[in-house]
Amino acid sequence: MAKVWFVGAGPGDPELITVKGQRLLQQAGAILFAGSLVSEASTRWAGEDCEIADSKGMTLEQITAWLIEKAQAHETVVRLQTGDPSLYGALIEMVQPLDAVGIASEVVPGVSSAFAAAAAACESLTLPEVTQTVILTRVEGRTPMPEGESLQELAQHHSTLCLFLSITLLNKVRNALLAAGWHDDDPVVVVQKASWPGEEQIVRGTIGTIREQCREAKIAAQAMIIVSPTLGARHWPELKRSKLYDADFTHRFRRAEKLK
Repeated sequence: MAKVWFVGAGPGDPELITVKGQRLLQQAGAILFAGSLVSEASTRWAGEDCEIADSKGMTLEQITAWLIEKAQAHETVVRLQTGDPSLYGALIEMVQPLDAVGIASEVVPGVSSAFAAAAAACESLTLPEVTQTVILTRVEGRTPMPEGESLQELAQHHSTLCLFLSITLLNKVRNALLAAGWHDDDPVVVVQKASWPGEEQIVRGTIGTIREQCREAKIAAQAMIIVSPTLGARHWPELKRSKLYDADFTHRFRRAEKLK
């Protein structure tokens, strides 16, 4: 029975695709990749006879029609998406037409650009007694935000914020953060094309300076914005240590060491 697989290609480095995703690319009779965001190198594992197409110029209707057509000819069809299909990937919009015609589908997760950006900058998104919460969101642009999800409202938690699809709206980002109680000298990291070989760019700044820094670096697309009270912790003189590895902390794999 034919199946369409929605595979997360990861953030850009072809080696960051999962082993399962790579195997499906090898098995696929047809692959549709998001060429505006997924490096074409991600299709390097495709077989010689595999039909490969780029969706960057397609509408949603054209994408789903292509998937349906190829599923009628091949047992395994792969829709290769940037990062993880569940984040800003129009996943449900593509799955519903497949459901309507009885074509099976399944999702293979991928590495999100949020995590690739943190890795590139060697930053931790959570730290004990600093923040234990990560908010993945975006700034309102042409796509409106649901009630209660404006950046100003979310930023009031003062936890880690990973902002997708917002690099051209840094003035809005600054205004929302300041209104939520952050300060112009709070740190920000912007990573463009995280993990893309030879193309990754990291800019460190503050809420007050990052817009101009990104303009100077010519960063206007495919960039993750991270605002967090944890940024720069690598250079802090003291950290609150995790209880998991604390010698005085008992868990089911280790007893606490008795103090002498």
